[in-house]
Amino acid sequence: MFTQILRRHGVEQDCVTDVAAAWDAFAEFLQLDIAGLDPTLGSDADGFIVQWGRRSWSDNRLILTFTRQLAITDVGDHDDSYPQPELWQLDLEMTFADAADLIGHAQLAVQDTGFTFAPTGPLRATALVDTWTETQQHAPVRAAWVATPASSRLSFECVC
Repeated sequence: MFTQILRRHGVEQDCVTDVAAAWDAFAEFLQLDIAGLDPTLGSDADGFIVQWGRRSWSDNRLILTFTRQLAITDVGDHDDSYPQPELWQLDLEMTFADAADLIGHAQLAVQDTGFTFAPTGPLRATALVDTWTETQQHAPVRAAWVATPASSRLSFECVC
């Protein structure tokens, strides 16, 4: 579904050229309700985070990642008396070539926005605006938001 939303916004998952359009698509995707989430966690079963920094797997190039995390319950052993949800993350990871305005990322005191678990609808819309505002307070992140990524990839993986 996210791939379809990206395309409607003119974005290809493996060739992002417009970070702002990718963010708009991500914000739209975050407003979709997902079936199969752990009901015991309430809104904590569906959250999102924006992360940035230099990572070894990207040849130490700057990465900006939009992540949606879901706690899924309908998996595993159905006879387990203490079933635990699996955490799945959908990541749109964008990697940037070094540029003067992207330098200084390592000196930032924070490397992410922290997870937000606001429920879909108006509360999530407000949380999305707050998250975008937070990212724009950091000059290297703000610069990445308007730069063209050197590469990008979309993944959906179980993280626990």
